[in-house]
Amino acid sequence: MARLGVWAALAAGPLALAAAVAMPRTTVAQAVPTPRASEAVRLPADPRGFAELFVDLWLRADAAAPDSPTTTALRSLAPGVDLPKRPRSSDAVPAPARVVAVRMSDEAGGAWTVMVAVLRDRSDPSPAASGPGMAGSPVRYFAVSGTRGPDSGLVRVVGAPAEVAVPEAPMSPAEEVTHRVPADSALGTTLGEFVRTYLGGGQGAGLDRYLSPGLSVAAPKSPPYTRVEVDDVAADTEKALGPGVPADGTAARARIRVTGQDAQGGSLPLLYRMEVTARAGRWEISQLEAGITGPPTGTPTPATSTATATTGGVR
Repeated sequence: MARLGVWAALAAGPLALAAAVAMPRTTVAQAVPTPRASEAVRLPADPRGFAELFVDLWLRADAAAPDSPTTTALRSLAPGVDLPKRPRSSDAVPAPARVVAVRMSDEAGGAWTVMVAVLRDRSDPSPAASGPGMAGSPVRYFAVSGTRGPDSGLVRVVGAPAEVAVPEAPMSPAEEVTHRVPADSALGTTLGEFVRTYLGGGQGAGLDRYLSPGLSVAAPKSPPYTRVEVDDVAADTEKALGPGVPADGTAARARIRVTGQDAQGGSLPLLYRMEVTARAGRWEISQLEAGITGPPTGTPTPATSTATATTGGVR
């Protein structure tokens, strides 16, 4: 019996090892822990769209129609707000053509104020803003005040909007491009040809010869201008004023004003700002502050970066 026990113990080890090797291995997957509601990042609510909707509904509402769909929708945003009273001479309620938030300020305790511009329809008989030169103004301004909830996820309006004056325009920055460039100079000629090609309706065809290597410009897809007149060209350095091109690598900031005439006979004053660089005896545009610029068509773009960039707009 003792010998049998010893032999059984010796045989148990290899048998257990063989059984462990033969068994299929399985991986135990652990579920990713779900973040709790208290741990989620809450972004503060932006009341600008809320203010636009509120003013649009408020201008359409009528105190004599408390059960109308417009008033019901308005009451869901601000239950106790006072409603406008419409004249009984007309059943039509004038509606704003467009409502746009133009300014916003945050105050202590979650309070906020949004200034809204209302583009009035020509048929709107509402009184225009008072003051010299404001009779029949197509734009009115209203200030809407409200609060955010404790978790910044809920906004509400505290009362009727207040009509306010036209907001003051910010001070314009000092003009840095002050050197007048002659039209027959190397830079003036290059920029004039570039803008005419850009607005000529060729969808960017032929623009590459005016651009620095590695840069492309998307031309506008609107109907082409039938005529483009260059009004003036300016630069920020005297090196860009001569009839010739300075040494390679010379950079300058330039501005060109043009007037484009469309097929209907109308004309638009347009302004383009750009950076130019001298290379191989010519000026090339290295950055255009209007439109979208990026690598030339067909150039591989790294997946880790964005190739296109918008740095400004047409004025």
